[in-house]
Amino acid sequence: MRDLPPVLEIPSRGAIDAVVRVPGSKSITNRALLIAALATGESELSGALESDDTLAMVEGLTALGCEITLGPERWRVQGRRGRLQRSAAAIHARGSGTTARFLMAAAALANGTVVIDGNARMRARPIADLADALRALGVRVDVLGERGCPPVRVHGGALPGGRAEIDARHSSQYVSAVLLAAPYARSDVVLEFTDGILVSKPYVDLTLDMMRAFGAEADWSGASALRVKAGRGYQGRAYAIEPDASAAVYPFCAAAISGGRARVEGIPASSIQADMKVLGVLEAMGCEVLCGADFTEVRGPVGRLRGVSVDMNDMPDAALAIAVVALFAGGPTQLRNIANLRIKETDRLLALETELRKLGAGATTTADSLRIEPGRLHGAEIETYDDHRMAMSFALVGLRVPGVAIRDPACVRKTWPDYFEMLERL
Repeated sequence: MRDLPPVLEIPSRGAIDAVVRVPGSKSITNRALLIAALATGESELSGALESDDTLAMVEGLTALGCEITLGPERWRVQGRRGRLQRSAAAIHARGSGTTARFLMAAAALANGTVVIDGNARMRARPIADLADALRALGVRVDVLGERGCPPVRVHGGALPGGRAEIDARHSSQYVSAVLLAAPYARSDVVLEFTDGILVSKPYVDLTLDMMRAFGAEADWSGASALRVKAGRGYQGRAYAIEPDASAAVYPFCAAAISGGRARVEGIPASSIQADMKVLGVLEAMGCEVLCGADFTEVRGPVGRLRGVSVDMNDMPDAALAIAVVALFAGGPTQLRNIANLRIKETDRLLALETELRKLGAGATTTADSLRIEPGRLHGAEIETYDDHRMAMSFALVGLRVPGVAIRDPACVRKTWPDYFEMLERL
């Protein structure tokens, strides 16, 4: 990643015509790292993402006695057969929600007490629902932060297992965290959802798919419960990490905004990554989508984009980019069922409302929705709130609107360190 200024102005341009290969998936990389660390034998991970979030996971697993070698083409992970060796009493997850939550559950398999902490924003992101589920499965967990937030202290030794109710109304990461550790429980783990609700279900399906790929036995048990077989641990293997669909959203949306074309290579049409569902939203807004065996392409409309009303619960990270695309539509757009945006890297609903208005649009939030009214757009300095997706999304406005500048552009290092170089090449 090159050095970036404190404020970066985005050069405007006409319709893009680009072929892009985005970095590896953060969601898949962090899941694969933990699975491989718990497995029997060595794993080779190709296509892994190297970013703040994934390096936080590497550091956390290293603190739990794992041996991980980062190479230019492949990462090698020596599995620990489900037994983690505490070599550091504290883990700093930085701003990585997957690291904090996944390692909180995995720490039950450590041979001592582990404290998991993070940066200031992580200390404001709730984690008590995960703690409650782990307690129900026999793990002793102390939430040390205010309002049910990190730091947390996990007393390792074992994951007894059994049946537990988990509140998954705010984050699917709590569910994935328990699932990833569950093959090493003493007895089968069954998870049932409070009020039968699970947000961002595709991310749990991704977790299950990866667990099975490494040899675990995990699946749905009816419509609103999950079961993981104890004693069926992971087996080390070579595993290819797909390019990141969450990252692909930005060139796709750039094509929509500019009326151009963006082809992203390496993501198959069969990908189960959650943010691939954004393609259906872009089609509804008037774009054309083409899919091949090893590429996905979006072409912007010849005329004006259309406003839409869409449930974004399955793809909340993509909601920010779609909100920006909505600025260029011929009518209002309503993004619904996205209450969990309020507990991400920042309160993203409030941040979207504030920054969209700076650009001249109308924006109104409720507890779980955002309405965007297109207006006469103009340049502005965009505050990013140390949130990579705010920076990446609002930079797209600058492709069409002169004078758009991004404050603290370096925050994109969390998931895509070279994002602005990619944007320049479009």
